[in-house]
Amino acid sequence: MKLSTRIALAVGVTVPVLVLAAGWLLLQLVARDLHAEQDAHLRERAVVVAKDARRLLRAAAADRPTAVEQARERQLYASGLDVGIRLTGPQGTVSGGPQPDASVPLPDSARGPVTVEDGARSWRVLLVRVQGSRPGVDGTLWLFSPDTASDDQLALVRRRVVTVALLAAPISGLLALAVASRASRPLRRLQQRTNGLDPRADTTRLDHARTGVTEVDDLARTLQTVLARYDEQAARTTGALATARSFAAAAAHELRTPLMSMQTNLEILTEHPDLGPADRTEVLDDLRAEHSRLLGLLVMLRQLGRGDLVEADAFGSVDLAEVIEASVADARRRHPALEITVPVMPRLSVHGWEPGVRTIVDNLLANAVVHGRGTDGRAQVELGLRAGGHPAGSVAVLTVDDRGPGIAPSRRDAVFHRFERRPDSPGSGLGLTLVAQQTALHAGRVQVQDRPDGGGTRIEVRLPVRESRQTEVLLPAQRDWIGTAEHPQGFHKDGS
Repeated sequence: MKLSTRIALAVGVTVPVLVLAAGWLLLQLVARDLHAEQDAHLRERAVVVAKDARRLLRAAAADRPTAVEQARERQLYASGLDVGIRLTGPQGTVSGGPQPDASVPLPDSARGPVTVEDGARSWRVLLVRVQGSRPGVDGTLWLFSPDTASDDQLALVRRRVVTVALLAAPISGLLALAVASRASRPLRRLQQRTNGLDPRADTTRLDHARTGVTEVDDLARTLQTVLARYDEQAARTTGALATARSFAAAAAHELRTPLMSMQTNLEILTEHPDLGPADRTEVLDDLRAEHSRLLGLLVMLRQLGRGDLVEADAFGSVDLAEVIEASVADARRRHPALEITVPVMPRLSVHGWEPGVRTIVDNLLANAVVHGRGTDGRAQVELGLRAGGHPAGSVAVLTVDDRGPGIAPSRRDAVFHRFERRPDSPGSGLGLTLVAQQTALHAGRVQVQDRPDGGGTRIEVRLPVRESRQTEVLLPAQRDWIGTAEHPQGFHKDGS
């Protein structure tokens, strides 16, 4: 059923009900006005009749001749005119004019006119106490006025109210249908525009011009929001599928070499059971190294995939000093011989993804342990954390220094590429790629430098210091660190 039809039916039912309710109220007001008019007439008659009633009671109490009493009685009836009279005194009751049957009970005390019923007829009755200055001149006077005139008028009003209610039902329904059809025209236009939208087939979206109808404009904004969220979810799904494909392709490509090497070593062990102890040990060591490389490669690829899929709602306040302390503690447990110098660090917080910030620190330390050993074979690493930038304190600067052979300026960009590693490196070639990825996600910059005092490498990461309420997290529009792109959008290697 159309909305306009529903509105027409609702109005067609509601208006007669309202008319009947208003008619009932009108009947009560008319009845009250008619009773007030009758009561005023009774009170006017009571003022005149009470004097004649008092004279009649005095004549009866003085035992005057019958002719005098009859004259007083006729005078009493004449003063009543069109109202009924009943007077009760010590000598009896006299009555005249229209009035209810004598068996109908009358009120013995009332401040004003009341209604009494005599079968099908109703009467307005006014009680008046008649008191004289001498004993025996006290009595009760009732004045009666029939309600027939008011009943006729009320019946007329009642019929007219019912007639209006019967006419109002179809007329109000038709008018409501016309008005509702016109009022719902913007809604129908919105329905026609949205009817052809298919977010799965094309990129056309709802183009809505403000109509001035609050409900229609709100509905249009809601539809636009729903479609935008659909597009966002579709983009996330597409990104997740692309990441999964890239993961599969990268894993298949990079795992092929270590798996073939492991297969070769296994074939050697199988085909040469009499292999000497030294050769067997060499083959087994090679197997363990390739196995460790496989595990490391899978872990790194998984971390890259997480970075490609992380969303802005995962970001929060991260205390850099706490993350560095936890990462250093884990590095010392894994490498007991490692010498790590950590100065007193300021409390700097960034609005970031805590696992991603931890990934930056962990991989910088791991890179320094593997490639930063000095000529004496010891791994010595120095960490630093300070506030910098312009204006002052707008950037958190993290530095990791090692005492290794350093990185030639021509290769400082390449170290952040996927699977870029030295031939003798035991790593996967993804450690610094993870550092670059997470730095880009946090709108930061990473740079390879020489140690200030020479003889080693410094890697510097700059992350903006900001709170969640200060700015909205804007993640790079394209993230494909696990795929084939060498420099996905948002990655800055230098400090410019």
